[in-house]
Amino acid sequence: MFTSPRPHRHDVLIAVTGLVGGLVLWTAGLHTQGGRVLDAHWVALVPLVVTAGLELLRRIRPRAAVAAGTLALVADQLTTGSLATVLMYTDLLYAAVVYGPPAAARRIPVAAFLATLAATLGVFAWLRSPEALLIGVAAGLVLLAPALTGVSVRNHREAAEAARLRADQTALLAEMDRVQAVTAERARMARELHDMVANHLSAIAIHSTAALSIDDPATSREALGVIRRNSVDGLSEMRRLIGLLRESGATGPPAAAPTLAGLDALVGQAGANSASSGLTVTLDDARQESGSLPAPVELAAYRIVQESLTNALKHAAPGPVTVRLRRSRGVLTVEVSSVFGDRPGPRAPGSGAGLVGMRERVALLGGTIGAGPEPGDDGTEIWLVRAELPADERTYRT
Repeated sequence: MFTSPRPHRHDVLIAVTGLVGGLVLWTAGLHTQGGRVLDAHWVALVPLVVTAGLELLRRIRPRAAVAAGTLALVADQLTTGSLATVLMYTDLLYAAVVYGPPAAARRIPVAAFLATLAATLGVFAWLRSPEALLIGVAAGLVLLAPALTGVSVRNHREAAEAARLRADQTALLAEMDRVQAVTAERARMARELHDMVANHLSAIAIHSTAALSIDDPATSREALGVIRRNSVDGLSEMRRLIGLLRESGATGPPAAAPTLAGLDALVGQAGANSASSGLTVTLDDARQESGSLPAPVELAAYRIVQESLTNALKHAAPGPVTVRLRRSRGVLTVEVSSVFGDRPGPRAPGSGAGLVGMRERVALLGGTIGAGPEPGDDGTEIWLVRAELPADERTYRT
């Protein structure tokens, strides 16, 4: 069921005030004119009451209110007149500009100007006296002044609303940037945590399983040695990560990120961890171009090798695990190959997060990466991880 909107309480107050004021003026016998067609004093109450009633519609039906108010104002000019009726009409004209649609807000001031000009010229042509200019001024105060005031108020309100919308949009964009920054930082932390700890925990899991399943004191002692070494190294990596997280508030220098200069130690550690599984890890560094690499590339390449060696420790069959580095034409190529197939003995489960982390690292640098089985040179099937990273320092300058 359709229900019409209720008048605003301020409009009710304006209507009541205008009506009471008009009644007071009428009772006191104060009229704006005399000698009109409808000279009876009570007739002036009709336009007064109608205009006061139209004040209730100044917000909800502004165009209808000003149209009917114009008729009431014309009728008032045929009576002894009331100042309250004229003042309420100026308010209806103002409200039509402020609360009406944009088209009405543009047309009403133009119509008010034309009506003021027509009234001035018409009276001047009739009276042939400079006093007609006073009639024009009065018409301008009644018609043009409230319309221009409404235009000014509407423009200020629209400007304020536009400023509020811009502020809301700016706040929304800032919140989106904050969320994206937090998400990116969380992803970076997840990659770092996985790459730092997964290698050590995988070695601990495999060798602890071997120590529990093989009843040999020498094997158990060797496994415990590997477990202890990886526990200490893993704890050091965790401390380094905590240092990175506290870096913004730390007073000392930030912890250095791993680089390709540490690959020898990483390969040596991986070889020690995987010796009992029948894996032999070697490094083939044949970079043709000299010079330092950008820090993001150094870190990404190191982490790719680290994660690939961890996956080999978990899943590779006995045989060689080879790490190859090539640098040519501004591209650093990283390859890690291992024998693809089943192997005896304990294995650590995988979650797939390592491959996701490697792809994210490479994507951030604009490189490419692939991982999967391929035929080897000796007829065996190998698992090959191959990444190509832009190695030009200028690519990373801002």
